[in-house]
Amino acid sequence: MMVGLVPVGGDAPVVVQSMTNTDTADADATARQVHALWQAGSELVRITVNSPEAAAQVGTIRRTLDAMGCNVPLIGDFHYNGHKLLAQFPDCAVSLAKYRINPGNVGKGSKRDEQFAAMIEMAVRYGKPVRIGVNWGSLDQAKMARMMDENAQAAEPLAADALMREALIQSALESAQQAEALGLSGNQIIISCKVSDVQDLITVYRDLARRCEYPLHLGLTEAGMGSKGIVASTAALAVLLQEGIGDTIRVSLTPEPGESRTTEVVVAQEILQTMGIRAFTPLVTACPGCGRTTSTTFQELAQNIQRYLREAMPAWSRLYPGVETMTVAVMGCVVNGPGESKLANIGISLPGTGEVPVAPVYVDGEKTVTLKGDNIAVEFQAIVEHYVETHFAPGGILRRDSKTIPIIAVGK
Repeated sequence: MMVGLVPVGGDAPVVVQSMTNTDTADADATARQVHALWQAGSELVRITVNSPEAAAQVGTIRRTLDAMGCNVPLIGDFHYNGHKLLAQFPDCAVSLAKYRINPGNVGKGSKRDEQFAAMIEMAVRYGKPVRIGVNWGSLDQAKMARMMDENAQAAEPLAADALMREALIQSALESAQQAEALGLSGNQIIISCKVSDVQDLITVYRDLARRCEYPLHLGLTEAGMGSKGIVASTAALAVLLQEGIGDTIRVSLTPEPGESRTTEVVVAQEILQTMGIRAFTPLVTACPGCGRTTSTTFQELAQNIQRYLREAMPAWSRLYPGVETMTVAVMGCVVNGPGESKLANIGISLPGTGEVPVAPVYVDGEKTVTLKGDNIAVEFQAIVEHYVETHFAPGGILRRDSKTIPIIAVGK
């Protein structure tokens, strides 16, 4: 399927998604954050549409982004009142590239089917795909109560956690089937069943992948802050991605105070890239340091080079196809420094404690120069820039694995 101009599902690459945390009614702030997420590499961005004031600004946000040259598709996140907002604000309905519907928050009793149908009918009318997004924090309580009653009468009842997982899956699949019955094409439906426990998420998605052909959106909901959120999300998503499960992903991090919202995009990209699934930006290999590396020079250089590479990527990705596959090594002493440097496209081995104060640089496995003095960082960055310009410019060459191949053949 296509979400805006982004292909999802089938043989398409796994797509990185993120979500704003601005008040959507503040169109300027939301457009700025969407733009920042897009510049960081988010290929889909979800925004909350929770009120008439928010819905009224969606079209303005879309037009502002277009004027900024940002064509990232916007996904509307609807809960409780989406059926009203989509009907009352057609500019919102048209401007969004996809609708996210949570079956647990659509309505209750007979109103649930009526309100769900109203949203699906709008999706059909405007040709929009829909994500059926079930979350265990907002699971349909009426359905859960029925399943608990039935389970209690079963000869071999499920354990409580297994019953919860089954309720998530059934809610998603039944809602998807209902959407198809209302006229939405099966290839316009994406499913997610989010939980906040790693093992539960893996179990749910393995089962879900066996029971349907719909594209799946992966994410550990409420993953948490800092290293906990990063580690938990990585542990869950990596297992599923390794098994070929997942078509779009989001890393749902709680930002640290003052931290950029774009961190979740960087983490999602790095999960995919370190697993060899996709490439987004040149990777930096750096040693952790030990008693042989009492100087902080290699740490500072690694940090600066990594920041420089990521900041350069928006321009480089347009000018230098394939540059995202480049590898850089910044090592701290002679033990593993030369070896790791030779394995990277460009590597530098800085002197450890007591070593000769020189830093050999290797390009595609060959020692090319030895740097020394106070300008090592500046000179090494210049070498990286020269390598990119000469090896990744259209018509240039890229040497990898001791082979020289035309750059025109290298890309995503």
